[in-house]
Amino acid sequence: MNYLLHHLSHTDLDGYGCQMVSARYFDSIAFYNSNYGKEINECFNQILESIQASSIEKHVILITDLNLTMEQAKEFESKATICEKEIQLLLLDHHKSGFECAETFEWYYLDSMRCATKITYDFFSSLYGHDEKLSHFVDVVNAVDIWLENDPHFELGKVCMGMVSGAKEVNKVMFPHENTAYIFNLLQNAQTFFTQKDAHIALDDAVHGLKKAFFETRQNDTLSNLVSAYNVVLLTKAKERMRICYKEYQGILTYNIGNVSVIGNDFLTANPDFDFFMDVTSKKTISLRSNGKVDVSKMAAHLANGGGHHNASGGLLSSFKDAFTYDAIKSQVTNIIASKG
Repeated sequence: MNYLLHHLSHTDLDGYGCQMVSARYFDSIAFYNSNYGKEINECFNQILESIQASSIEKHVILITDLNLTMEQAKEFESKATICEKEIQLLLLDHHKSGFECAETFEWYYLDSMRCATKITYDFFSSLYGHDEKLSHFVDVVNAVDIWLENDPHFELGKVCMGMVSGAKEVNKVMFPHENTAYIFNLLQNAQTFFTQKDAHIALDDAVHGLKKAFFETRQNDTLSNLVSAYNVVLLTKAKERMRICYKEYQGILTYNIGNVSVIGNDFLTANPDFDFFMDVTSKKTISLRSNGKVDVSKMAAHLANGGGHHNASGGLLSSFKDAFTYDAIKSQVTNIIASKG
């Protein structure tokens, strides 16, 4: 293949389903996931940056399960046209709100009668061949995404939909590639239940085990501990990029990581060169953890009008504005810290 495919899709079952399809038919592919609104623009700009830095001359930007506004469609087409590299745009979607764009741009395909996963599968399978197992998966996604309650795959689709929406163990903003690998793994292994009797019940019973199987390494443990160990490895590898300073203390900044008490303390134990662990959330709250080197209750009071205990505290960063990339989030937090003196 003499071109690279950049696949931007939604963050639900249908969005990841589209990417499962493209992964079946292409090897040279990079995945991005976004919700609606400005996040789509941020992801598109990330793709363009990646294309500019690439040694490959030809690129395809595939957008699925995301409808664009007219303004976005015009902007994306303009940016793709003026880029130094050769870029082909293709959008496959099923949301009626994109009708005007579909009427205006020939690269914008809309069909409201099928979910985006089915549109994507039908498009690529017509070019590269039918895949029976993948087709079964596509039918499951289609049944729940366009809400076909009488379809025999509907209940199974509901379980898959809940499994994806509940897959919060790997943070998408901090670790997008690992997040995609995790959700792909769940969806791939879920398909082993599709031919069983009462498949929806069998899969529902197995979801917890499927999650543990992804994180398990040498020995079994609680899901919480397995997830923490996995995240500590990721954070340790990325700790220089995620390092922040508060006065003379060194810390790590995470975003919406969840389970802060377990992950924060495990990270500090594994990385004694760090003095504190800070997690900021999309709701402006911060959680702070320490292993005794710094009184984070005083730190929380100083930075966020908060408080708590010596080793566990929190507060509210009222001036923080949620962002879609880790670098933008870190820049805000470091500026807030600097402004406090």
